[in-house]
Amino acid sequence: MAKFSFSSDGRRVKTKVKKPQDASGRPPEEVVRDIREKAKTSPGEAYRETSLRIHGLVCAHCGRHFDEANRHLLTVHHRDGNHHNNPPDGSNWENLCVYCHENTHSREILGEYFSGAGEREKSRDVVAVEGTGRFGLLGQKLEKAMKNKGK
Repeated sequence: MAKFSFSSDGRRVKTKVKKPQDASGRPPEEVVRDIREKAKTSPGEAYRETSLRIHGLVCAHCGRHFDEANRHLLTVHHRDGNHHNNPPDGSNWENLCVYCHENTHSREILGEYFSGAGEREKSRDVVAVEGTGRFGLLGQKLEKAMKNKGK
């Protein structure tokens, strides 16, 4: 890019203008292009695309086939429930349609409820709130038991 300025005697002088660059020495256009490319795929999308490529555009539960127009309805289910466990061979993934994925997680919640796991979570309730004189769920049960015992 050239720019003209004037010398002390009034003649036009051609001067070079350097493009601004970042600390790595790359021009801003290249930096912006790289940022836009990285923004197109989030880290979560990388394993999703890998899973779709390995397992195909088929729901592992119901067997429904998908194409490019409706592939957004396929999700990646982590078999062990750990979303950070993403092996490159795809052994912890299965492609499920959104309906089967919702059904799978709903069954897990119902299974926990019916197995009594929900009761174990209640035991984490506060026994007593310090300074208020009020008791939590366990304290209320103890008070009720003591009243019934006295009758």
